[in-house]
Amino acid sequence: MKLLNSIKKDFNTMTWVLIPVAIAINVVIGQIVMVLKLPVYLDSVGTMLVGVICGPWAGALTGALANTIWGLAIDPNALPWWPVALLIGFVTGWCARGGLFRNTWKVLITGFLVALVAAAASAVVNMLLIGGITASGSSLITVYLLQTGRSMIDAVLTTNFLVEPVDKISTALLAFAIIRGLSVRYLARFPRPENAAVEKNDLVALIIGALVFVVYVILVGSFFNIMFLWVGLAVSAILVLAVVLISVLKKA
Repeated sequence: MKLLNSIKKDFNTMTWVLIPVAIAINVVIGQIVMVLKLPVYLDSVGTMLVGVICGPWAGALTGALANTIWGLAIDPNALPWWPVALLIGFVTGWCARGGLFRNTWKVLITGFLVALVAAAASAVVNMLLIGGITASGSSLITVYLLQTGRSMIDAVLTTNFLVEPVDKISTALLAFAIIRGLSVRYLARFPRPENAAVEKNDLVALIIGALVFVVYVILVGSFFNIMFLWVGLAVSAILVLAVVLISVLKKA
């Protein structure tokens, strides 16, 4: 009964309005990244957004529907990943319920925890259904590792655990930036607005989070070659700038 009530709480009118918007955000960004062959995904921004302000069950449904619709309507390569997308929404929602989406530093922790789950789940789906090489830009890393003599399993796992933290932390920061741009009155209309109660004096957390993320990207990029390094630095710079601008606008 308690579980049923928890599920019901995630879904009100605003949740059902937000889910299609979140799915569109996922598909549009994901398709752009896919076309550009970037070594990240960024296709879970909408899923994380729903998971935070609506709850884990709504987040899970959004992730599953997004990849299913994306796969059936546009790109069949997206369809097998719906279980991973479901887990991303669910884990994000639970992290947010635990208060891990209220400042930049905590958002980084959420992104990292989601990345660990997504990396493990993606490796299973990849090996069982795809065979190791996907249509995403991250497969460039897998191919590179295979050329160094690593096994397919080792190459896939290494790719996932290197790319997923960068991707999910980036995605979490983007979702956090969107939330920072929404008014308190508007957020109150969703099932779990308390999850998005941003803590004050976030500047120190922002600086720490930005430094940690940039250092991680530099380490990952330098592990491979200069191309991955500059792509990662560009993504991190854009995300940090977005959060800073929104933080300034909120104070104005």
